Amino acid sequence: MTLSFFDQFMSPSYLGIPLIALALSLPWMLYPTPSTRWLNNRLLTLQNWFINSFTKQLFTPLNVGGHKWALILMSLMIFLISLNMLGLLPYTFTPTTQLSLNMGFAIPLWLATVLIGARNQPTHALGHLLPEGTPTLLIPILIIIETISLLIRPLALAVRLTANLTAGHLLMQLIATATFVLMPMMSTVAALTAILLLLLTLLEIAVAMIQAYVFVLLLSLYLQENV
Repeated sequence: MTLSFFDQFMSPSYLGIPLIALALSLPWMLYPTPSTRWLNNRLLTLQNWFINSFTKQLFTPLNVGGHKWALILMSLMIFLISLNMLGLLPYTFTPTTQLSLNMGFAIPLWLATVLIGARNQPTHALGHLLPEGTPTLLIPILIIIETISLLIRPLALAVRLTANLTAGHLLMQLIATATFVLMPMMSTVAALTAILLLLLTLLEIAVAMIQAYVFVLLLSLYLQENV
């Protein structure tokens, strides 16, 4: 029996061994390996179409220098979608509900975009800290505000992903608990609650995909500012 609603977000362990490594490595085993044949099967064709479509959508606004990031950003999006979707299955654990893991994704990639901008176009990168035409008295304050907004970007990326998934999972567990409690007392209300739970599950599937896409989309926008 679950002692607390938040116990579902604890990293599981078996015989003292944390299972988060298994949860992180499992999604890669579910995807078919591309073959060297001229014609692929339907699953590989659908997978390639999905990757090509999203890559084109993400990197069309970027300069050619940012196209080098296509592999890492698309791999990250597919990885996040897989983790979020697998976490909706019964008796599973969602690693992306852990803020530390999401910060581990966000900070290195955000820092890489900032360093690329500082190396390739330092004047343009520093120009973001002070908008043109700023009054002299507001210059120190605006520089501080823009610096804080720049440094808070990885935290916003990680917290957005963590909060959306945690809130959805917690709401699903609350409604499921209410359904089981109401079933022997008020079967009609329990049936309505079960329908609400089904609709919420469909919404969470959409949220799992959308949040992975938003995470990578914002990283591509940060990259666009620095290439």
